[in-house]
Amino acid sequence: MNKKKVDIAQIDLEKDRDKITDIPGLIEYAHHAGSAIIKPEDKGRIKGNAVAAMHDQTDRQFRQLYEQMQTLIKQAQYLQDRVKVSERIYQASVPFQPVVGKIYYLYLKKDGSDLLSMVSPDEWGHSFPYESFEAEVRLLSDHTWEVVKTNNQEFNY
Repeated sequence: MNKKKVDIAQIDLEKDRDKITDIPGLIEYAHHAGSAIIKPEDKGRIKGNAVAAMHDQTDRQFRQLYEQMQTLIKQAQYLQDRVKVSERIYQASVPFQPVVGKIYYLYLKKDGSDLLSMVSPDEWGHSFPYESFEAEVRLLSDHTWEVVKTNNQEFNY
């Protein structure tokens, strides 16, 4: 066997200081043959996974905000529709004082004007005096009208 001699004079202890420790389990490389295998981290993969997770989370939040916006749009449309039907009813002939929370019936008269009535379409029998039944409505506490039911045709606000 040809053993190589170590020249102690050439060993720079300051340079090799980071390779010497009293606690070998804390060094960043295997210090003997039975040590666990230590592989350097793939930092690109770690960052890629983090970025993908961030995009997934923000996409979910964007979807949630979109759904909330859709709900607000529907609520705004509902309010806008209530205002339109309320304007139509307040321009109609109303021969009585409506009571909040009660159901009334909007009819289109033969002359093209509207009439609000307490009589439902079923109560007229064979002598229906109007052009058409337009909508069943309820007076709300803010004095707008809610459409409860229509005549199954497109109700024009």
